[in-house]
Amino acid sequence: MGEEMGKLSILIVDDEQFIRDIVFRWLSREGYLCAKARDGEEALAILAQQEFALVVSDIMMPGMTGIDLLREIRTRYPQTAVIMLTGVDDRATATETIELGAYGYIIKPFEASELLINVTNALRRRELELERDRYEEQLEAAVGQRTRELQTTQDVTIYGLAVLAEYRDSETGGHIMRTQRYVHVLADHLASFPRFRDELVPATIELFHKSTPLHDIGKVGVPDAILQKPGKLTPEEFEIMKQHTVYGRDAIARAESMLGVDAGNSFLRIARDITISHHEKWDGSGYPYGLAGEAIPLVGRIMAIIDVYDALVSRRIYKPPFTHRRALEIITEGDGRVMPGHFDPDILTAFREKSEAIRQIAFTYADSDEERAAVALA
Repeated sequence: MGEEMGKLSILIVDDEQFIRDIVFRWLSREGYLCAKARDGEEALAILAQQEFALVVSDIMMPGMTGIDLLREIRTRYPQTAVIMLTGVDDRATATETIELGAYGYIIKPFEASELLINVTNALRRRELELERDRYEEQLEAAVGQRTRELQTTQDVTIYGLAVLAEYRDSETGGHIMRTQRYVHVLADHLASFPRFRDELVPATIELFHKSTPLHDIGKVGVPDAILQKPGKLTPEEFEIMKQHTVYGRDAIARAESMLGVDAGNSFLRIARDITISHHEKWDGSGYPYGLAGEAIPLVGRIMAIIDVYDALVSRRIYKPPFTHRRALEIITEGDGRVMPGHFDPDILTAFREKSEAIRQIAFTYADSDEERAAVALA
C-alpha cells in the first residue's frame, strides 16, 4: 500500500471487529490509507506484502499477543512505528511496551481526538527518526568519500616521493611496486606465526604495505657521483651511501615537526622505521646503527630480505639480473656478501615458504624482458 501521494498508510490490528472498524473509520476520515488485520499472524502476513508507516495494535489478542507482534515489527520492520491499545491500565505493561519500542500507549475506551493525537505524534517522531537516519547515511557517505580522497592523496604523495628518489637512481625501475607487493605477501604469511600474530594484525600489515615505497627516499640526499657510480664504491663513498637511511628518517621526522603531526602517528612511525632500519641485519652487521635481533623494527627486518631479493633479480649497472633460483640460494645459503645470518630466522623461513608467490610478483612487475626471463622459471 505504501505512502502514496503523500498519504501515510496505517495497519489496524485488533481481534474485536468493532474496534477495527471504528479506528479504520476515524483514521480514513483524516486521509490516512488504512488496512485491517484480525490478529498478529494476519498482521505479519500483510506487513510482508505491503509497507506501512504505522501499526495500531491491541495488546490482548488470541494467539500472538500485541507485545509479541511489537517485538516482531521492531525486528523485521524497524522503520514502522507502533502504537499499542489496551483495555487494562497497567503501568508495568505500558513500561514494557515503551521499552520495546512502542511510540504510544492508549487505554480503551478512547476518543477519536486521543487516537489522532497519538497517531500524529507517532508519525512525526517516525519522520524525525527517518530524517536523522538519512542524515547519518549522508554524513557517513560524505565521510567515506572524504576518507577515500584523503587516502588517495596520501597514496599519490607517497608514490610521488618514492618516484622522486627513483629518478635519482634509475636502476630501481619497478622496485617500488614489487617490494610493496612482496611486503604484503610476506607479512600476511608471517601473521600466521605465533611469534608475530599479535603485531601483524591486518591494519598494521596495510600500514607496512603503504609505507614500503618510502624506504629509499633518503637517496635524494646522496650525490649522483656515488648513487650512479657504475663500479664498486670506495669505503668513504659507501659511508656516504649509508646515510640515505638517516636522510629518509630525518626527512619524515622534520615534515612531522613542521606540520605539527603527532609523532605517534602509526603510519609515520612505520615510515620512519622502514627508512632507517631496512639495511640493519639480524647479526648486527648492518647499518646505520648496527642493530641486532629484535632491536631492529619488524618492518625493517621484513624489508631487509625482500630488498636484497629484488636487488639480486634486477639488473644493476654493476651486474646482470640473477635467476630466481640463484637469488634464493644466496639468501638462504649465503655467498660471502649476503648471509642467512643477516635475516630474522622466522622471516627467512616465511620467505622460503612464499618464494613462489614472490617469484610471480618479480615476473609480473619486471622492468625488462631480461629480468622477466631471469625469474620465469622457479
